[in-house]
Amino acid sequence: MIHPERLSTGQVIARSLVRNGVDTIFGIPGAHTYDFIDALHECRDSIRFVATRHEQGAGYMAYGYAKSTGRVGAFTCVPGPGVLNAGAALCTAYGANAPVLCITGNIQSYNIGRGRGILHELPDQLAILRGLTKWSERIDHPSEAPAVMREAFRQLAGGRVRPVAVEAPWDVFGMKAVVDPGEPAALPEPPCPDPQEIARALALLKNAKNPMITVGSGANHARAEVMELARMLQAPVSAHRSGRGIVGEDTPYGFSCGSGYKLWPRTDVLLGIGSRLELQYLRWMKLPEGLKVIRIDIDPTEMVRLRPDVGIVSDARLGAHALAEALSGALPARASREEEFLALKAQFRRDVQSVQPQIGWLEVIREVLPRDGFFVEEVSQVGFAARFGFPVFEPRTYVTCGYQDNVGYGFMSALGVKIANPGKPVLSVAGDGGFMFGVQELATAVQYNINLVTAVFNNSSYGNVLRDQRNAYKGRELGSTLTNPDFVRLAEDFGATAYRARTPAELRSALEKAFAHSGPVLIEVPCERGSEASPWPFLHPNA
Repeated sequence: MIHPERLSTGQVIARSLVRNGVDTIFGIPGAHTYDFIDALHECRDSIRFVATRHEQGAGYMAYGYAKSTGRVGAFTCVPGPGVLNAGAALCTAYGANAPVLCITGNIQSYNIGRGRGILHELPDQLAILRGLTKWSERIDHPSEAPAVMREAFRQLAGGRVRPVAVEAPWDVFGMKAVVDPGEPAALPEPPCPDPQEIARALALLKNAKNPMITVGSGANHARAEVMELARMLQAPVSAHRSGRGIVGEDTPYGFSCGSGYKLWPRTDVLLGIGSRLELQYLRWMKLPEGLKVIRIDIDPTEMVRLRPDVGIVSDARLGAHALAEALSGALPARASREEEFLALKAQFRRDVQSVQPQIGWLEVIREVLPRDGFFVEEVSQVGFAARFGFPVFEPRTYVTCGYQDNVGYGFMSALGVKIANPGKPVLSVAGDGGFMFGVQELATAVQYNINLVTAVFNNSSYGNVLRDQRNAYKGRELGSTLTNPDFVRLAEDFGATAYRARTPAELRSALEKAFAHSGPVLIEVPCERGSEASPWPFLHPNA
């Protein structure tokens, strides 16, 4: 039992992190947060502090930690420019539904809103945070800290998962009061599936000839239930990014965004589970005539944003289980479509051989990376091709930035993935442009001996921009070509191990050595500028 104690706001926050299972926090100390940093030092046996070289790095490492585990990824930064630097990571966590917690400061409580030009002052920082997160709040006195932190963790665990933020003014972090820290946050119960909506979904699925299931990050914990539905319905399970691996693509039922499109024109019922249905409505676009849509989603606003024929507001696991139970007593056994599915996927693998050299690199990576190893994509030519050309076998092992598609997130996020999963191989696939957004975090990787393997595919350009300028703007190139350092020498100067791989065979050898290494490794893969085939016909087949 926890008794009332005289504690500072910083101490309450630090102890709340520990009580709610946070074991790592990323960040950079600063004057506004000194008292919180000191409180973290008191808890150093229970929570690890990883000092980064940029606030964006701290935010993205927390994101990678959260995205790969489903647990809370925490970071801290100073207010003002620190918050703004980390803003890209918060909007990524918001778009990709990751439980990221930002702890930041503010100027002195008595100066907030007065516009006096205090160090790191913003006109309304809390409003900015509320625009980037699911929920944000300020602690104005240590007596408020326990309740605010409980609510922060409740928001992180309940409903649709998204980031939250807590700020405390400079003078409040060190202020003390007698407080009752209380128990860890009580997790809210998800809504139960509505039996009437289950019955309506059952009626549609009983008559479906070519149903399709599509899953997103909201279904990462519902693997068994989704697989049961797939077998009962003999339905393919498609996924765009975050849902990949929920049903392994080495099974007949698991389809990527590219291979799944082959079945889309004949689909008569679409069952979306924990997905915004971006793949079908924004990527594939042309809806089959007469299509009926069933959605299982914990976010009720999704039923308004994209109105289905049947909307089941519930947790993915509960909803899928309830639907499977209803089908088990009402759906006659269906003829197996496994051979059909396998043949379609085999044909797709032949089709994408035209996307070279990217598919050649990806095939080597898939052969070397264990099935439960993590692949962190990036907004790059190899990263784009991976969305349909890199098979994924396990949930959460394909780490993506979701719809934000922000260049440069990958390497920094992958460091967080590796810290969260120290016993598993983690590969970051970056382009030269995106890698340079976070190159300073090589110093973090070396300082903490983080055994992340990073492959930098160096085409000396922002490849997509260059292609568009050449093809759509008659070769009027501006700002799309880059001058780069020698990445091998650069990594070695930071203290990392580095290799150069010019062929798929050399890449295989470099990866095998890198995964056996004990510290950070960078592999530079030189590519001819503008040589990559376009991946977009497979990503936007109806563009």
